[in-house]
Amino acid sequence: MTPLYGPDGQIYAQAQGSLVLGGYMSSAGGSTRQLNHPTTARIPGGGVVERAISFEVQQLRKVTVILNDADFHTAEMMAVAVNRTVGENRAHAIDSRRVEVVPMANEDLASLIDKVEEIEVEVFPRARVVVNERTGTVVIGGMVRLMPVSILHGGLSVNVQSEVRVSQPEPLSNGTSQVVEQTSVQAQDKPVNRIELKRGATVEDLVQELQRIGAGARDVIAILQAMKEAGALEADLEVL
Repeated sequence: MTPLYGPDGQIYAQAQGSLVLGGYMSSAGGSTRQLNHPTTARIPGGGVVERAISFEVQQLRKVTVILNDADFHTAEMMAVAVNRTVGENRAHAIDSRRVEVVPMANEDLASLIDKVEEIEVEVFPRARVVVNERTGTVVIGGMVRLMPVSILHGGLSVNVQSEVRVSQPEPLSNGTSQVVEQTSVQAQDKPVNRIELKRGATVEDLVQELQRIGAGARDVIAILQAMKEAGALEADLEVL
């Protein structure tokens, strides 16, 4: 079990469970086969709480709703919806992520939180591209917008091969057998693949073009990072 420490140096949880690997490595007879990163993994739901954090609902002076995705428009819509439900102007947005609701005197906070949880608010998610470098997984949201861009993608492949041979002396000579290692170097320059995306291109167009040139997961990740740096990818690029 792995202890999970808090900022105060105290152990608050223990991590233990089955590992979910994103790769593997196998070796036999001097040959090794590796896919992704075999030394990194995740433990879904593997945390066991050892030290509980005290929390009393009735001692709260105000209720704060935290949004998963920071957005000022969503926070304002949330405050308006809460005020419409509770009937008074008691909710207001603090920033792009927090909405505070002030309870009335002697009000049941559990009932107030229950009313807030039932409110449905239209959210405006941000465009995001999630890349898992360990497994080579790329998830592109439908809100992603692409700007006009030209992409050149190619590579140079170099193979170095060593072959061991035994040199035998001539018959009835004083020579001895010698082990000779012969090395050959082969270099192959792959043709450059070109992709052109015009204004209004969709994510589906990008995926189809990448499949056409035979780009792998690692190539897609590198291309997306380059597009983000060039300003052609209007989305948040999140690398796991």
